Amino acid sequence: MNSIKMKERNINFSQRLHAILEGYSLKFNAAAPNKIGANIVPDSKEIVEGVLYDILESDLSKLDRYEEYPIQHEKIKVNVKLDNGQMIESFAYIAKHDKVKNGLKPSKSYIKNLLAAKDVLSKSYYKKIESVETLD
Repeated sequence: MNSIKMKERNINFSQRLHAILEGYSLKFNAAAPNKIGANIVPDSKEIVEGVLYDILESDLSKLDRYEEYPIQHEKIKVNVKLDNGQMIESFAYIAKHDKVKNGLKPSKSYIKNLLAAKDVLSKSYYKKIESVETLD
């Protein structure tokens, strides 16, 4: 969700919008070597807020590499809702089943990267992420 990280990875975007994914919840249960990451899991009563980036098809392969697709993550099509109510089909990455472990905690620096989307997230969702218990 950090636009600076996107630029550092040479992933160009023309838009950066607040988006809501209904029917999922945010969990920190994605276990990759040397890091714990965020994951979305189906949950009919929850929502996940995030950033929708409009990127070129050529940059999608760069994002795939960063997200370690297809080794660590699967890429799924989802419909997200914009602030104006419009539904947009998009891609999201979810941890592969064998890469999911419960009871994990992310690092403070990982949470800081998510919180870099403060200008896009709702205040309540920002506070929810800010309150996540971390390792350090």
